[in-house]
Amino acid sequence: MRTADDARAYLRDGPLTAQQHHGFALWAVERRDAPEAAPIGMCGLIRRDGLADVDIGYAFLPAGRGQGFAREAATAVLALGFGALGLMRIVAITSVDNAASGRVLESIGMRFEQRVRVPGHAEDSLLYAADAVH
Repeated sequence: MRTADDARAYLRDGPLTAQQHHGFALWAVERRDAPEAAPIGMCGLIRRDGLADVDIGYAFLPAGRGQGFAREAATAVLALGFGALGLMRIVAITSVDNAASGRVLESIGMRFEQRVRVPGHAEDSLLYAADAVH
């Protein structure tokens, strides 16, 4: 995204539409201790073509990386998915060379399952999964 119009179109066609249709989306992540609200990334649930299950996804700006924010946000989103949303299984994908995201996913209780090719991705991804505990 290069302009404010690009950002507005992304939000309208992506997270806002997903929230209306599915009851979940990617949400902004902000630091609680910041003097004013400034997004440092996003984290949430996605209904992605090519995956049978709802997918947890996140991305952080450089200022929000390496400080545990991804783990904190992903833990909260996973709990919401299994709790309030009643999902039975949640998956996540990472690029094959993104070991840091794999560590985050394993730290929140997800386990590696398989290598997959997701439509729209030029490369294979690693699929992680977690099942609801009842």
